[in-house]
Amino acid sequence: MPQLLPLPWFSTLLLAWVIFLTFFPKKVTAHTYPYKPTPLKLQKLEKTSWDWPWV
Repeated sequence: MPQLLPLPWFSTLLLAWVIFLTFFPKKVTAHTYPYKPTPLKLQKLEKTSWDWPWV
């Protein structure tokens, strides 16, 4: 059964991961959005303390 021999498959796996880890992070970090999202409304949330009923 050739599937159980790890030698050719393991080297192929390592080579694929080396390629993915060298090229794809550069492409992902170089990606920019066409616009910067801005919030529709700036709200200031009121912070109130919450009493624990069982204390």
